[in-house]
Amino acid sequence: MFIRNPLLLLALLLAVACREAKPGDQSGTEELKENKAHLSPEERYGDLFQAVQLGEVFPDSKTFVDCTPRYATDEIINRYEKEKQTSGFSLARFVKDNFELPVKYDSEFASDTARSVVDHINALWPILTRQADTLGGSTLLSLPKPYVVPGGRFGEIYYWDSYFTILGLQAAGKIDMIENMADNFSSMIEREGYIPNGNRTYFLGRSQAPFFSLMIKTLAEAKGEKIYIKYLPALEKEYQFWMEGLSSLSVSQPTHRRLVLLGNGAILNRYWDDRPLPRPESYREDVALAKDIQRPAQDVYRDIRAACESGWDFSSRWFKDGQYLASIHTTDLIPVDLNALLFHLESVLAKAYGLEGDTEQATLYQQRGQQRFDAIQFYCWDNSQEFFVDYDHVQRKASQKRCLAGMFPLYFGLSTQQQADQVAQIIEKEFLQAGGVVTSSVETGQQWDAPNGWAPLQWITIQGLRNYNAVALADSIKTRWINLNEKVYKQTGKLTEKYNVVDLSLPAGGGEYPLQDGFGWTNGVLLKLLSED
Repeated sequence: MFIRNPLLLLALLLAVACREAKPGDQSGTEELKENKAHLSPEERYGDLFQAVQLGEVFPDSKTFVDCTPRYATDEIINRYEKEKQTSGFSLARFVKDNFELPVKYDSEFASDTARSVVDHINALWPILTRQADTLGGSTLLSLPKPYVVPGGRFGEIYYWDSYFTILGLQAAGKIDMIENMADNFSSMIEREGYIPNGNRTYFLGRSQAPFFSLMIKTLAEAKGEKIYIKYLPALEKEYQFWMEGLSSLSVSQPTHRRLVLLGNGAILNRYWDDRPLPRPESYREDVALAKDIQRPAQDVYRDIRAACESGWDFSSRWFKDGQYLASIHTTDLIPVDLNALLFHLESVLAKAYGLEGDTEQATLYQQRGQQRFDAIQFYCWDNSQEFFVDYDHVQRKASQKRCLAGMFPLYFGLSTQQQADQVAQIIEKEFLQAGGVVTSSVETGQQWDAPNGWAPLQWITIQGLRNYNAVALADSIKTRWINLNEKVYKQTGKLTEKYNVVDLSLPAGGGEYPLQDGFGWTNGVLLKLLSED
């Protein structure tokens, strides 16, 4: 049942809000300026940064922001200001002289397709493992324990990627590494107030799809329920990050950062980023896009960054017109997957407090979970589409863009059986392809749309269908995905970031960078699925 009076609901929710921890970065710049090494690179290098990124010194905008300076920041800036005035100045040569390029860790690794794909994945674990970091002047945020990265251009840890990598570590029996990664994320929560998109300074300001509670659940399956109590402070602090500003919501002020107060008194979450600026790792692309849109640039940048917080950068689900990035309006939307994930976090918090003996807090989080369940049912289930979808809180209507985010309620048990049966029919009719399930049924040139399929969404879909007895369909998706992964591996010696699941003769496409191999979450999901046989 909904609490229809918004003021009564807010009174209950303030019991949670009073426990809020201050987020690590609200202003976006002020708290970071004391330490230049902790600054995002556009703040750290100023005019030099803009010259490099807009001048296309590197084909990939991410390359420069991952470089390590050879000298102190002030020294490099002073050299730049002096040398750029001289005749024959070469910006590319200046960068080469003053910065070290990112290390290519897999440069010595050679695939051997004569061995099984399982053996290949197990051979990749050391290649994708990074040791504990110390601050060395780069944009990398230090972590106290070893961790596994995705691979390719992604030489740092990523938040939601890591859960699907952990599935593979679980299948491989590498429980110590799972605990290392849980400890690393806990350290970031303690230090920053949340888990950033990745452990780079230019990711500060946003998080990513909140899978930390699922990581803890996976670790608890191996090490016992005491794990929930060990990580309870970190789980609580992450929750407070997503719920920050709860006490400021009102009928006249219904939004604050990641929170939206809806018309019937329900409160749900959206994606956000605290810095309405071009992304340093895609600076040139963002500046060019904002110039062509008749909207305030900071609104464009915010919506772009919010989509990056989702992990779905980019997809038609975020586009008002359903086709073009220029119509992006991420912050107008209540994402169904985000709120299903936060339901799980609330459930885990209730369990952890119960194990600790704090029945008051356990009951409070059970109530919060029930309220979110009711709100997801009310706002994200669309009878006319027979599918779970995002909700546009500005237009006050359900999104008409079906995508695999609608499988998250099934994954977390938030669907009725009748709803799940309807969803399964649409998955089979609209999403099932020769190589698995496609992310959406529309082609936009964006990587989180047709014809691409992604490992994490195969896993969510397969498990969601299994939860509601659609076993034959789940097994069909599993078989098609495994066969595609193994086919590409035998042909190329690679496991890639994403796959074309529609035309198996073509590689996946779209996005802001070339197809990447490695690849953390592909390895993890594939190994987990193969371990079931």
